[in-house]
Amino acid sequence: MTSRRTVYAGIPVLVVILIAAAVITYFWQMRLQKPLDMNMAHHTMAGMTGMAGMEHMEHMAGMENSLTGGEVSCDSLTAPESSAPIRKFELTAARTTLKLDNGKTVKAWTFNGSSPGLELRVTEGDRVVITLHNKDIEDGVTIHWHGIEVPCSQDGIAGLTQDAVPPGSQFTYTFIATTPGTYWYHSHQMSSIQVGKGLLGALIVEPKAKSAASTSETTALYQQLGSTMLVNGSAKGLTAPGLPGELVRLRLINAGNETMEFNVEGASFRVVAMDGHDLHEPGLLDGSIVPIGAGQRYDLLILVPNTGKVIITSPSAKSLPITIGSGSDPQHSAGGQLFSFIDYGTPLPNDTILQTDRRYNLKLGQNLFVKSINGKAFSDIPPMTVKEGDRVLITVSNVGGGDHPFHVHGHVFRVLSKNGVALHGSPVYLDTLLTKKGDTYELYLEANNPGLWMVHCHNLKHASMGMSMMLNYEGITTPYRVGTQSGNLPDL
Repeated sequence: MTSRRTVYAGIPVLVVILIAAAVITYFWQMRLQKPLDMNMAHHTMAGMTGMAGMEHMEHMAGMENSLTGGEVSCDSLTAPESSAPIRKFELTAARTTLKLDNGKTVKAWTFNGSSPGLELRVTEGDRVVITLHNKDIEDGVTIHWHGIEVPCSQDGIAGLTQDAVPPGSQFTYTFIATTPGTYWYHSHQMSSIQVGKGLLGALIVEPKAKSAASTSETTALYQQLGSTMLVNGSAKGLTAPGLPGELVRLRLINAGNETMEFNVEGASFRVVAMDGHDLHEPGLLDGSIVPIGAGQRYDLLILVPNTGKVIITSPSAKSLPITIGSGSDPQHSAGGQLFSFIDYGTPLPNDTILQTDRRYNLKLGQNLFVKSINGKAFSDIPPMTVKEGDRVLITVSNVGGGDHPFHVHGHVFRVLSKNGVALHGSPVYLDTLLTKKGDTYELYLEANNPGLWMVHCHNLKHASMGMSMMLNYEGITTPYRVGTQSGNLPDL
């Protein structure tokens, strides 16, 4: 009887111990997301947190200060002078109460009073100058140009390329719109929080030579504003113009955190671009389901039928259909095949991949309370280190923890293979790659944009839980600091 009482009495103690261990482990791992102070150019040497001893900090500071010979600071890498046309924009970040078209009101953080913010539309080759004003976002704000290959100083990463812009201050970004396509912009200070509150918008770079392939176009930006799903700021869906027989280019932007699967009913279509990059001789699709990961953009070319509408839907946004044209609704079809780019389109003639200079293997997964890369979490993940001109092979494997859209700043990469099968259709160039559990991809990246660049899962909640690392060029430094001491927390 005594031993039984002892066992019973020990159970609450064991439960308390287990809970305490879980809490300690949680905060020990979460410390990685809020370091005290670190320099992302040398963070494998100085990834120190509040747990670091002063002796260690002084030693690391001495090492960092000694790395001055021949180094170039990120903030000195700017857009070259040019005689290109200049397009200027002003964006003001502010706390706003929005009244949605379903009658509800939501408290949001907006650019110029709306979420999404102003659609920025420029032409290939333009010199784009955008001044960000922070009216009253207390933790500061930045703007990252998602998918645009900007100079290092213009990437908009708090603590890496700039300090977060405090209330009452401003920061001007300047870059050349080099590649036509569909892009978007969002704050990269406390990104999982600030994007979810509404600090984002679309950015479209139109080609200099207008294509005759489409006669009209529509941008559809899907976002999660708090608990409400919106498309172009609407809670009801989107109606797009489209005359019978007309070709419509539909630019789909997934600015949320979860994968969206789109059905096109009432017409055949082509996927003509992914992440702003055209596909070669894209084939006609009918009934295919198009999966778009968080941060990705797909451009669809749709032929409006002579009678009836085209309706584009997603199960994750059932109340937000896109309707093109007029007339009767199309017949609902179910069970289409998932779109795959492995064999879509046709290869380019004489297309070759050069030998690679460096190779990295990245395993995207989960480690207790964090999302991890190679079993570690920001800021303990060593960077991929390259030098300008390197040809880099990156093998990315999703080993668990959900869908992981793999995003590289400042570069595009070419997808070479999926699960051991080489792409044998059009070349595919992306800045964000949707990976699902069990997937392994080989990616080819040319190190042609010197700087310090974030690499992370674009489910921003996953990034905030640790799935974030760096692609660092040798000899590049930054004067900025990440951490609670500076207030710069790019992926919180």
